[in-house]
Amino acid sequence: MTAAPGFRLKGLDHVVLRVEDAQAVIGFYTQVVGCTLERVQAEIGLYQLRAGSALIDVIPVDGALGRRGGAAAGAEGRNMDHFALGVAPFDEAAIRAHLAAHGVDVLEAGPRYGAEGEGPSIYIRDPAGNVVELKGPPA
Repeated sequence: MTAAPGFRLKGLDHVVLRVEDAQAVIGFYTQVVGCTLERVQAEIGLYQLRAGSALIDVIPVDGALGRRGGAAAGAEGRNMDHFALGVAPFDEAAIRAHLAAHGVDVLEAGPRYGAEGEGPSIYIRDPAGNVVELKGPPA
């Protein structure tokens, strides 16, 4: 048996995306996904977007922070498989129409298991090539 860590996990705090075109990625997450730009630290190349109770940090690969990670991810190499954002309500037709209006293709959709249990989800790709799952609550 493993000893308790001495803390309780509360949930996802933030995800950091290293990108080549920060403005395109910020536009995607604010206009398509519904995040808000919460904080900018341009001198180090950090843009923080509010995603519910979590943050999505965007750092340009040519900025002070971004250069630390080397080359940008590409078609033959990614730094993550995907991340999921919980959304509610989950009206698949309305979500698909919204995505289509922004020229965003649905990669796949269907029921998936997540933090709240089995529920609907839609997978999309952001302008930097990251796969994002829009995850609905259990049915």
